[in-house]
Amino acid sequence: MKVLVLTGPESSGKSWLSAELHRHFGGLLVGEYVRYFIEQNPRDTCLADIPQIARGQLDWEDGARAQQPALLILDTHLLSNMLWSQTLFGDCPPWIEDQLLARHYDLHLLLSPEVVAWTDDGQRCQPQLGQRLAFFEATRNWLQQHERTLQIVEGDWAQRRRLAFAAVEQLLKS
Repeated sequence: MKVLVLTGPESSGKSWLSAELHRHFGGLLVGEYVRYFIEQNPRDTCLADIPQIARGQLDWEDGARAQQPALLILDTHLLSNMLWSQTLFGDCPPWIEDQLLARHYDLHLLLSPEVVAWTDDGQRCQPQLGQRLAFFEATRNWLQQHERTLQIVEGDWAQRRRLAFAAVEQLLKS
């Protein structure tokens, strides 16, 4: 089983691209639990919600891993939960990073916020490119610090699709 993670700031195309990859390569796609959580709890999210959100994401991921697909595509993972918690609340339960470090991921596609427009969908909160670039850098720094395999995906929508497809083709050959 190859495990692919799409990560990076909001409105950079993770959900769109993960669906494109799933449509083309098959496998199993796991979405963002936090979107489900927010739909079920229509209020401002707080630090006390972070453990439930992280556990929900882990449950969805573990359920998919148990099915042993040839390709597991994760629209996000605990790194986003951890960085959003730190960004919004200045804190994060340490067990989240411990869980993240204990799991194997074959490739992280890190999506840049540049070139593509931010879209307000009612759940997003970083309309300024500078905010999204800071989140992108925090993601890249964490992945590099922990020696995780990553490829940056940037450019317009067609370029992102082309780069991601090439990366996944290479991943599946390895």
